[in-house]
Amino acid sequence: MNDDVKSKYLKAGSIAAKVRDQAVEMLKPGTLLLEVAEFVETEIVKLGGKPAFPVNLAIDSIAAHYTPHSEDTLRFNPGELVKLDLGVHVDGYIADTAVTVEIATNKWADLIRAASDSLDMVLDSITPGIQVRTLGSIIERTIHSRGFEPVSNLTGHSLERFNLHAGVSIPNIDDESIADLKPGMAVAIEPFATNGAGRVAGRKSGNIYKQLRVKETNDSELDALVKEIHDEFHFMPFPERWVAKRVEKSEKMLKRLLRHGILATYPILSEIKGGMVSQSEHTIIITSEGSIVTTR
Repeated sequence: MNDDVKSKYLKAGSIAAKVRDQAVEMLKPGTLLLEVAEFVETEIVKLGGKPAFPVNLAIDSIAAHYTPHSEDTLRFNPGELVKLDLGVHVDGYIADTAVTVEIATNKWADLIRAASDSLDMVLDSITPGIQVRTLGSIIERTIHSRGFEPVSNLTGHSLERFNLHAGVSIPNIDDESIADLKPGMAVAIEPFATNGAGRVAGRKSGNIYKQLRVKETNDSELDALVKEIHDEFHFMPFPERWVAKRVEKSEKMLKRLLRHGILATYPILSEIKGGMVSQSEHTIIITSEGSIVTTR
């Protein structure tokens, strides 16, 4: 990894950490989810980055892929367990970070610590060449020692330019993978803990989209939108509300692109037994000496 690329990863991480910490202060009873999302994504741009994906605000048993709609009226309530997951890119080089916040109560502190402690244990253990199964084992053991279950079918992931999930998965259990972490890699580590069964599933499409391909539809209005989505998001995830700022009837247009096979949606993922879910995440750069956490 050359110095220019490294500096962009570090800048993305610095922005992500600052905005994450500011957004945490907004997670209070009565606050609109949409208000938090718009603050996060606007602030990222003000600080010199771009959102790498729409901010996820997953509540209680929802683990991932919920982001508010452009007309969303949902507000936070006391006792809710909120996963705030955000991403920043600088010229395509990504920082991904997450934190769990309990709204106005203190019932789930142990569950929150199970995810954050396991992340800290992994960050203290990373060395060049370490196998990802070893990291998964650390996460699994730590979460079990706190009396909870790791979410086995969610993983961390390697990062590359404009590529949020670049091929190497960082499991939350020992999955017997022989993949390892090499110097020059950027990786997001994200343990999930639950008091449920330890798996998530989802069939309901959320409000997050990803472009699969660029192709003509024989509709000039749709074709213009396809080009704009490609030029702006570079095949990275985006929500309906970003498109709503650019075109009228955004939801209808996006559904037409889904039917053409140009877009896909991310399903909202929830714990299969309705368990509460916590998450903690940092992005790191692997170096020949160890690692650098970009999102602290």
